[in-house]
Amino acid sequence: EEGGGRGGGGAGAGDAGVFAVPGLPHEADFGEVAPGGGAGDAAGADVGADVEDVDADDEVVYGTTVAIQDVRRRFRTFLEEFPDPNDPQVSLYPRLLRQCRRTEDHTLTINCAYLSRFDPQLCQQLLRYPMEMVTIFDAVVGEAFASLFPDADGGEKFAVRVWNLGVSHRMRDLNPSDLDQLVQVNGMVIRTSAVIPEMKRAFYRCAECDDEQLVEVEASVLKEPAKCTVPHCAASKSMELIHNRCVFIDKQLLRLQETPEQIPDGETPYTVSLMAYGPLVDLVRPGDRVVVSGVYSAAPMGVTPRRATVKSIYKTYIDVLHIAKEEGGARGGQTTVPELSDADLAEAAGPEDVVEEVRTAREAEFIAMSKDPDLYERLARSVAPSIWELTDAKKGALLQLFGGTSDGFGNGSAIGAFRGEINILLCGDPGTSKSVLLSYVHKLAPRGIYTSGKGSSAVGLTAYVSRDPDTKQAVLESGALVLSDNGVCCIDEFDKMSDTTRSVLHEVMEQQTVSVAKQGIICSLNARTSILAAANPIDSRYNPRLSVVDNIQLPPTLLSRFDLIFLVLDKPNPSSDRRLARHLVSLYWGEPEERPDILDADVMAKYIEYARRV
Repeated sequence: EEGGGRGGGGAGAGDAGVFAVPGLPHEADFGEVAPGGGAGDAAGADVGADVEDVDADDEVVYGTTVAIQDVRRRFRTFLEEFPDPNDPQVSLYPRLLRQCRRTEDHTLTINCAYLSRFDPQLCQQLLRYPMEMVTIFDAVVGEAFASLFPDADGGEKFAVRVWNLGVSHRMRDLNPSDLDQLVQVNGMVIRTSAVIPEMKRAFYRCAECDDEQLVEVEASVLKEPAKCTVPHCAASKSMELIHNRCVFIDKQLLRLQETPEQIPDGETPYTVSLMAYGPLVDLVRPGDRVVVSGVYSAAPMGVTPRRATVKSIYKTYIDVLHIAKEEGGARGGQTTVPELSDADLAEAAGPEDVVEEVRTAREAEFIAMSKDPDLYERLARSVAPSIWELTDAKKGALLQLFGGTSDGFGNGSAIGAFRGEINILLCGDPGTSKSVLLSYVHKLAPRGIYTSGKGSSAVGLTAYVSRDPDTKQAVLESGALVLSDNGVCCIDEFDKMSDTTRSVLHEVMEQQTVSVAKQGIICSLNARTSILAAANPIDSRYNPRLSVVDNIQLPPTLLSRFDLIFLVLDKPNPSSDRRLARHLVSLYWGEPEERPDILDADVMAKYIEYARRV
């Protein structure tokens, strides 16, 4: 099975051969590059204007401004001359190719910000005609690698991965004018399919003369040879498909959804389908916030499975070229990956992306911070600084964000393992900033879901079964607790949650799993989630004469699963009320006061993520 190629079998216009396994650099015949669609047609009037300076003998891909030899020359110049940001005297990409040789990795990540800085026109062509340009880039990188290492095996097929386009598209803003163009979107992964083997080269053998043929699969369409190509045989319908001689590539379907902070008021979240291939398979899991770069494509929808006719309506998806996890939690507004050295990010197609980025760019700063003897107090003051006091609750939430370690005692399973996640309950009078604290913790958490007890159901928190629109099979969709695995699930209005919904939390808060047995699907899902819940008393006012159980009427079996319970009370006191009023007015009066002891939310979120990972 071939795992290093990039593939896509999109049926969109103009994608034939682009996402097929690229040929060897010296075998590439760019005169047969498939014509582009969509963006190429829209820009047809500009083709002549953009290629005036190109050699008249240089072949231009039909419908585009891509002059093949000119693009090859300019991209080769970029690879050879672009300086390393860490050492301007050294070229960046030859060093990265040497790193590829050491790691035996045949992918090279290209930062569009650097390409735009070096050659803006080449970058614009890449954004408008990615199908044709990426194919040429693959071959040029292969040639550059061969020139650096003449003794290398000639079988390396390089795949170029493009990222950091500068501006992310909103999913709801993608429209037909963006088809066949390079786009970048960010959101939260809500579904990942199993790994699917997709055929890229079909092996046929003639049943009459045993002649063999290797046929390229284009646009996910397998075309069986009508007859044997041997002149003395020429038997029709004699070609047999030999599966164990075919070449396959891994494929995975992902579903990306808008994050809560991206959804306009009163709207429902948009989703988009992703197609990941080869090394990009199994890089992310449901609940991850990611930045995706790829080609926005469209595929026809058949009228019926047995008829070749198609509908006039197409379904859209993104052929993924690069995918990276967002760092720093759910703060919102971050639409581009942080500007770091390409030397650190060149291999950012593996599961260690964010760890390497943070370690190389921020490690020295974080180590210096960790040596501060007052760091714990400083971090506590930085949690929701707009909230007056509640120091103990902030420290508890801070400990929850950092988490603990799951320890197992004994050599067998008789004792089991102790969970490392902390569950916290905030209980008290209304209007005491409990919801604000939950919202701030949700934004700091590397992974997290914010939900309300009244609007949540048992299946919405755990998992539910839906029908896949393509395969028509029952699939399991992850709920809020599963999406928050290794993160924090913030549940507001915990007291208004129904008993049926609360009952599912018993297993999650202690065993850290969700057991499902529905429609023939029997499984146990990981839900290593910290629960941060906020509840109001039953009479809208906490009665100090009653216990916590009597005030919020939670069952003792559930209450015992909370490790920390904070009472947030509004005690009438003229002096403290005056200080609180002064604090609230200061938030809106005049210029905000500079407080060097308060850490920025972005730095704090990255520090928490770094501490959890190392």
